[in-house]
Amino acid sequence: MRRRLLLVLLLFSAAAVTAFALPLLASTAAERTQRFVIDRTSGLDRFAVLAQQAETTGDTAALVEEVAAYVRLYGEPVVVVNARRQPVAQAGSAADDPELADVLDAALRNQPAPTVATVLPWSSGTVVFARPVGTGTRVAGAVVLRASVDRAASDVARRWLWVLSGALAAGVGSVLLVLAVARWLLKPLADLTAGVRAVAAGERRAHVPERSGPPEVRELSESFNRMSDAVTEAADQQRRLIADTSHQLRNPLAALRLRVDTLGGQVKPGGVRAYTAGVAEIERLESLLDGLLALASAESAATEVAAGGRRPELSDVGAVAVERAEFWQVPVPAVPPLAVLVRCPEGDLAQVLDVLLDNALKYGGGEVRVALGADRAAGVGWVEVSDDGPGLGPAELALATSRFWRGRSDRPGTGLGLAIADRLARARGGVLELSSVDGLVARLVLPLEPAL
Repeated sequence: MRRRLLLVLLLFSAAAVTAFALPLLASTAAERTQRFVIDRTSGLDRFAVLAQQAETTGDTAALVEEVAAYVRLYGEPVVVVNARRQPVAQAGSAADDPELADVLDAALRNQPAPTVATVLPWSSGTVVFARPVGTGTRVAGAVVLRASVDRAASDVARRWLWVLSGALAAGVGSVLLVLAVARWLLKPLADLTAGVRAVAAGERRAHVPERSGPPEVRELSESFNRMSDAVTEAADQQRRLIADTSHQLRNPLAALRLRVDTLGGQVKPGGVRAYTAGVAEIERLESLLDGLLALASAESAATEVAAGGRRPELSDVGAVAVERAEFWQVPVPAVPPLAVLVRCPEGDLAQVLDVLLDNALKYGGGEVRVALGADRAAGVGWVEVSDDGPGLGPAELALATSRFWRGRSDRPGTGLGLAIADRLARARGGVLELSSVDGLVARLVLPLEPAL
């Protein structure tokens, strides 16, 4: 949008400056050309009057002196001839100059002189002016003046330089104005974009400036800030509801579990089945409450990290993977010679591995494998848990990290494990990748320690 707006405004400014400069350049050249023609025509008229007087009186002294003085002053040749093309006065050129022959013939025939072309900065050479001498239709001679356009071209070039300098200054001013207007219009929109991304990343109460840009954008910024506050408050209420509900249910659930355990030795043979099912449901409810608390904690950590409330902690993937593999009694993975330090606390990394190993042992099969490594060019480290179980289909893989999802209703568990692992991974800038190749493969990818 910024490029398109700048392009439109700059094109409009360039068109406006061009529309102002081009007519001014043309009128400047035309005005100087007209003055050039008027000056030389007035000289011709003066010589024609003197030539007419000389024709009447027979005294050419004044004419000759005037012509000589003009040529000395301006350096432009002047030739005056009578009706028989005999020179009456001349200086700087001769009446028999071949370049003047056609002009003299046209003047003696009383033909109009050709129009002088507009003088431009690059014009050069001379222009020949001619005027018949006489009264009425009687032509008694002709006056020819050959004038250089160099001085007029120099004047036009100087004036054009002023005009183009002004146009350049106007263009620079237009560019600065366009940039200022574009910033005034687009900076609040960029702030809004950054605010939306911050909210999407989980930042709490992300606000944008409300006092910049047009009134409509300022109003939109105010609405965004109110929305951000409302979203944050709603998320806080949701987390508090989950945490408070789980916490408040824990005490009565513990009391219920104690009473049920106390009744264990007093259950008659006919009620053992119902008693066992009740104990299993209590255990499932305890597991569900633990999962809800863990999920609320993971989401709280994700929000805090997105808002910049915590500095990234580092942990050694190899050390944590070996420790959890030994705890779950699965083959210990091979550790790379260089420590793989990722931006994730050891507690969160261990919690994710516990979820993946627990799932693999419950649903996978007889063999569970743990592997780890790093792609330093991509700046990530990874740890992988795989099993040789039935795996998941494409539709199941897409839903596996959803809350409360279980592949089959007869599977034990709450459906929160992979959701918690996925949320913790994303909170640390990583990703949990699930694939099904000869079993289920769960790969946790986390960013490496930043290079110094």
